[in-house]
Amino acid sequence: MSSISNSIATSLGVGSGINSAQIVSDLTAAVRGPKEAAINTKVALNNARISGLASASSALTNFAKSLTDLVDGTGFSGQPASNDPTIVGVSLLPGGVPKGLPAQIEVEQLAASQTNESGFLAAKTTAVGMGKLTLTAGGKDYAIEITSSNNTLEGLAAAINASGSGVGASVVTDNRGARLVLKGQTGAANGFSIAPGTADADLQRFATTGTASTMTQKSTALDSIINVDGVEMRNSSNTVDTAIPYIRIDLNKAAPGTSVTVASTEPTTTMRDLVTEFVSAYNTLRTALNTATAVGDDASSSGPLIGDSGVRDMVRQLSRLSSSVLATSGPYRTLGDLGVGTNRDGTLKVDTAQLDAAIAANPAAVTQMLNPTVTSDTNPGLAGAVTKVSDALLGTDGALKNSSAKYDNLKKAYAEQLEKLNADMENYEERLSAVYSAMDTKLAALKATQSYLDQQIKVWTGSNS
Repeated sequence: MSSISNSIATSLGVGSGINSAQIVSDLTAAVRGPKEAAINTKVALNNARISGLASASSALTNFAKSLTDLVDGTGFSGQPASNDPTIVGVSLLPGGVPKGLPAQIEVEQLAASQTNESGFLAAKTTAVGMGKLTLTAGGKDYAIEITSSNNTLEGLAAAINASGSGVGASVVTDNRGARLVLKGQTGAANGFSIAPGTADADLQRFATTGTASTMTQKSTALDSIINVDGVEMRNSSNTVDTAIPYIRIDLNKAAPGTSVTVASTEPTTTMRDLVTEFVSAYNTLRTALNTATAVGDDASSSGPLIGDSGVRDMVRQLSRLSSSVLATSGPYRTLGDLGVGTNRDGTLKVDTAQLDAAIAANPAAVTQMLNPTVTSDTNPGLAGAVTKVSDALLGTDGALKNSSAKYDNLKKAYAEQLEKLNADMENYEERLSAVYSAMDTKLAALKATQSYLDQQIKVWTGSNS
């Protein structure tokens, strides 16, 4: 209320003796009440719809993800295993399920590192000379400086280790004396060399080039070479993560001409488990949707999402899953072929006898339908079909996204309606206050006139007596 109207309201009734301020307040409340209640009822219903839709969207996402995790998990696909771990060891990498198994792997060559050793010195504390050597490794040069503070064989090893070159240095001592041993990283690109640089004559003994060198190369830097199903692959390491998706291959020894089989162990989650767990998760989702769309005796007892087009579309698409084609070939193409049917309330049921008979008759065909080796639009598998429904509903132009946008817009509209109602009621109260203030002024004037006339009548009456 403005300062002017507040001043008017404060003075209401002063002259007339009537509680005009209360009348204005009551009239304003009487006009505001029904309008505000109607908007708040819409706000409450819309908030319930927003909450219900968010729950439905989250439940659908979790349903699709849990099914994908189940199908992609090692319980259903099995663990990778090698038939000769002395040559090839395998383990599962996170993020997915290996495809293309079984695979044949031949290890032609292991990755190796370059190793050099120096000639013998008397001890690890023997002086080696001073100056700078240039160590080249991985295409970069590293300065190795020896001064009076580290002029020993172990001082030289420490300087190389501190260079950041990736070349490791150690001092090996036996009954013949002490030697400097250098070892690089595995891989053909990780060979190294040491140039004399500005080293003095004694220090030049530890260069790998030059006439003063006493360094002997004992091994050469090599890449590992393997053949995976006949395809050659070279790597700088004996641990290979890129040959088979989601499988780490550890190369333990070279065995040219020997083929190692990498396959999956027997699944711990059966096809029967997959179908029954799918039906259970589906029924949990569908029961929640039935509650959210239930028809009650009136609006207050009905589900918040009754009549929502997005949820109707969601229910319709989910209902098609039991009859959707998951594979275009083979004796089993739909969940219905495995004994999955629909109850009257839309939940699913499983004829376990029919399911068990199908698995017993042709387990490979059941597996291919539920979890095909290669998925496509026409052969999506169970997880693919559910994901397709989820993506369609929750995508940018999906039915659930559109419903969510609609309710968000209504929320803004109702907030604007309440804001406008407040402004309208303030103006209405100001107008009423002005009207009653004017009436109060007139009543006060009339009362003054009445009082004057009463006094005059008394005077006239007294004069005539």
